[in-house]
Amino acid sequence: MEFAGAMAVAMAIDAVLGWPELLFRLIGHPVTWLGRLIDTADAACNRSSHPPALRRAAGVIATLVVIALPTILAIAIRAQLTTGWSGIVIAGILAWPFVALRSLHDHLAAVARPLQSGDLEAARSAVARIVGRDPASLDEAGIARASIESLAENTSDGVIAPVLWGAIFGLPGIVGYKTINTLDSMIGHRTPRHEAFGWAAARIDDLANFIPARLTGFLFAVLSARPADALSCMMREARRHRSINAGWPEAAMAGALGVRLSGPRIYHGTLSEEPWLNSGARDPLAADIGQGLKLYRRTMLLTAAVLIILAFS
Repeated sequence: MEFAGAMAVAMAIDAVLGWPELLFRLIGHPVTWLGRLIDTADAACNRSSHPPALRRAAGVIATLVVIALPTILAIAIRAQLTTGWSGIVIAGILAWPFVALRSLHDHLAAVARPLQSGDLEAARSAVARIVGRDPASLDEAGIARASIESLAENTSDGVIAPVLWGAIFGLPGIVGYKTINTLDSMIGHRTPRHEAFGWAAARIDDLANFIPARLTGFLFAVLSARPADALSCMMREARRHRSINAGWPEAAMAGALGVRLSGPRIYHGTLSEEPWLNSGARDPLAADIGQGLKLYRRTMLLTAAVLIILAFS
């Protein structure tokens, strides 16, 4: 299971280093490179003058081409790697940028610190970097809720999913998944420009995250201090979420912390009436972000341990 070993190496490097600012200034980041590729495809193929059916067809082709290009490159690179531990380490280094373990933790901690000290303005500024809802309308509970929801969903999208597909398919698996996820984040929205063109990106992302989202929810539940409550909440509430995938880790996290998540929120001045998850529970507070981060760390440690075990099997 060399692929599992490479993913463990990638997780370890990212846990220690994240993506250093100096490195970002020097070369950027592979996800930003993917973003430029997606922007190019969007500009070239998504014509507002075309009818929706033609835009959808163009989006299908553009999405498949954008996924194929970096994945084929990753296949070619993997073919050049040596076998044994040297190849595992090199593959892990190459996979490292596609694991968002450290950055997710740091972004949540940046919200928790000012919120715990009562500095709502600083907390709003920090949470605006990780969620799309209007921060000015958020009180302590709203900031905590947005942060915990982001932690739950991005544990799946940012760590568990890329590591899972990388452990199964190696470097092409993690690169292909990250391309799919970046496509969805950029063009997979129901906006006038992208509802038709981004249809394929959104559907493929749903498929790629189907298993990881449920696995993440299960890990949250069994590693929490309230496993029965978390499992029950996940099985009962996950399907209430607007997303077929995000509801699983979010509902598990809600049950694990004994708080309610989701619910109404404001995007760009417009109220979005989302259903509550774990509606009978209390609102989250600043301390609950810290509890969520503890559960996140336990989940990362178990994931890394399983990868190491598989690598030596």
